[in-house]
Amino acid sequence: MKLTYIVLIIAFLAVQVKIQAQGCVAIKGTAGVCGRPSDAKGWELNLNQRYFKSYKHFVGTEEQKQRVEEGSNVINHSYELDVTATGTLNSRWSVAVTLPILAFGRSSLYEHDGKSRHSTHSFGIGDARFSAYRWMFDPKRSHKGNIQLGLGIKLPTGNYNYQDYFYKKADSSVLGPVDQSIEPGDGGTGITFEFNGFYNFSHVIGVYGNFFYLSNPREVNGTSTKRGGTPTASDKKYNIDVMSVPDLMMTRAGVAVMLYQFTFAGGMRVEALPSSDLIGGSRGFRRPGYIVSVEPSVTYVAKKISFNLAVPFAVKRNRTQSDSDKRRSADTGTHVQGDAAFADYLISAGVTIKL
Repeated sequence: MKLTYIVLIIAFLAVQVKIQAQGCVAIKGTAGVCGRPSDAKGWELNLNQRYFKSYKHFVGTEEQKQRVEEGSNVINHSYELDVTATGTLNSRWSVAVTLPILAFGRSSLYEHDGKSRHSTHSFGIGDARFSAYRWMFDPKRSHKGNIQLGLGIKLPTGNYNYQDYFYKKADSSVLGPVDQSIEPGDGGTGITFEFNGFYNFSHVIGVYGNFFYLSNPREVNGTSTKRGGTPTASDKKYNIDVMSVPDLMMTRAGVAVMLYQFTFAGGMRVEALPSSDLIGGSRGFRRPGYIVSVEPSVTYVAKKISFNLAVPFAVKRNRTQSDSDKRRSADTGTHVQGDAAFADYLISAGVTIKL
């Protein structure tokens, strides 16, 4: 049972997906933390901090190295603290509530006067999430492995029209909504689906897997993309004058090995923002794409407290075509595909306290 708990810590604490996909692909951390199979009722508090710096631009899978060399790249700094309370109701059922606290910084040339680098910032709570989980097999009998399904709702508690100043001229600034990648919220009420599983080969080694999907039926949130400016006729034609409310996806799988109170794990992680939503329309401005990472992690477990550190390293980054890119391509007969900035790695550190 101890390895089961540790594998679950690895599988669930590191799941925290605003998946900014570690960059301008605006994926937010909304995946949750789930309870272990147990007869004991009670609550656990998890605090999970994430940080990354995105600065490398990609069009498709091709890196635009000249952006860094010439200093025209966009640099995002993302800090996120996810506060999650998980209640175990009985051996099969648990509930969780997650509230993210976000701080972002973004510097660029193109958003300002195009000559000098300036910064915009945002800070506040993100979109809260409430979830319920059920173990599909009786934990009293299924000691070696189990599957957990989760269903939840994401509420638009985060500010999706956060504004800061853009410096269009040397002696003046314009107030406008910050870039989509650093907006604390997305403005949509969403439905979350989760699949979590583990299997223990012995008391020392086990495997884990997770799947998380956020479906956002709302198509656009009405927030302008023009940073205090006026949209063009082309912006309106292709619906990129306002921000989209996209779906999000994350999947992970790996192997965990326990040595005394430490558990070391390694696996693969895929975070994605699809170009087309599962429910509802897909118009509005978005930067779809995905990032594939190798994810090493280490966990230390004491009696009522555990610590977790995961550092996923990107091995593939892909900025895919958006709905507007596809429509522009069809209208012009020329392939259109925007770019996005990605990070090299993500640092995720968490602590879980049994109350």
